Amino acid sequence: MRVRKMKNGAARFSACGDMIIKPNAENPEKIDVYALFPGFKRFRLEIGCGKGKFVCGESERNPDVAYIAVELVSDVIIHAAEAAIELGRDNVKFVNANAKLLPQLFDEGTFERIHINFCDPWPKSRHEKRRLTYREFLLKFKPLLIDGGCIAFKTDNAGLFEYSLPEFEAAGFEIRELTRDLHNSEYFGCDTETEYEKNFSQKGTPINRLVAIKA
Repeated sequence: MRVRKMKNGAARFSACGDMIIKPNAENPEKIDVYALFPGFKRFRLEIGCGKGKFVCGESERNPDVAYIAVELVSDVIIHAAEAAIELGRDNVKFVNANAKLLPQLFDEGTFERIHINFCDPWPKSRHEKRRLTYREFLLKFKPLLIDGGCIAFKTDNAGLFEYSLPEFEAAGFEIRELTRDLHNSEYFGCDTETEYEKNFSQKGTPINRLVAIKA
C-alpha cells in the first residue's frame, strides 16, 4: 500500500526527539535497551508497528515492560511516535528501520516476546523471501528471544497463516494458542486489537493467531 507523503514530515520527525531511533542502514550500531529504558528488565518488540495503536495499548497494559516498535516507513512511524508522546508513554521507543537489520541492532536474548501483526502477505510465490514469517526471517528473529521466549503472530490472511505454520516449525518453534478465528476464541482479548484487526473483524473477516515458542 502506498503511503501519502506527510506534510511537514521532516519537522514532525525531528520534533519526536529521541522517541524515534533511525539507525545507519549501512553500518548500524547496537541499541542498548538497558540504557534506553533505565530500570526496566523486561523487553518486547513489535515488527511493523504502523500508526502505533497496538504498541501504545500494550505499553499501557504492561507498564513494567519496555517496548521497541519497528517500522520501515518514516511517514507512518511519525504517527506512532506522536501518539505515544501524547499518551505519555515512557516505556516505548520506535526504530525506523528494515526488519532485516534487527540482528545487528539488538543483542541475542534481549526480548521475551516479538509481535508480528498483519504483515504484508506478499502473495506471489516469487516474493516468498520477503514474508516476515519466511523461515529465514524467523531464524534471524529467533536468537533475539530469551530462552522460552515467543513470537505472537496475527493476520487476516488465511493463506499467509497456513503458509506460516510449517515455516515456524522448520525454524524450530513450538506452536501454541493457535486459532483461525481469534474473536470467537478463548484467546480474544489477550492483547491489544490493532487498527487492521478492528477493520477486518468488523467486516466479518476471521483473524488468525498463534504463539510460537522458542524451542
